[in-house]
Amino acid sequence: MCGEIQPAGGSRQRIDKWLFFTRMVKSRSLAQSHIQSGHVRINGERCLQPSQTVKPGDRVELALERRDVILLVRLAGERRGPFEEARLLYEDLTPPPDETKRLTPYEQAIRTSGSGRPTKKERRAIDRLMSDED
Repeated sequence: MCGEIQPAGGSRQRIDKWLFFTRMVKSRSLAQSHIQSGHVRINGERCLQPSQTVKPGDRVELALERRDVILLVRLAGERRGPFEEARLLYEDLTPPPDETKRLTPYEQAIRTSGSGRPTKKERRAIDRLMSDED
């Protein structure tokens, strides 16, 4: 397979090259390490070999650092081009993120009462309760 030119259209392509061409990973070596660590599934089955091939119609599930992505292979890539060109290689089936899970920075900073470390006043009350046990 080394040195072969991939014909365009409905051909098969190595999963590491395809992920690189779709701009899901920054380099082929990163794609290979991602695949070998078990973060890629093709048609529901874990892929551990970067040499495994994908064809149009295959479903690729990819666990990235900040999100999980579900892609449907449309075409085999010829090169790593701009985003507009890479976007033609797949269809994104990833469900939209849940809006209810998102908290504003203010909501993240506010602590509910009673959670976290006790205040000085609460600690003294706890100490009084613990010392009155005799």
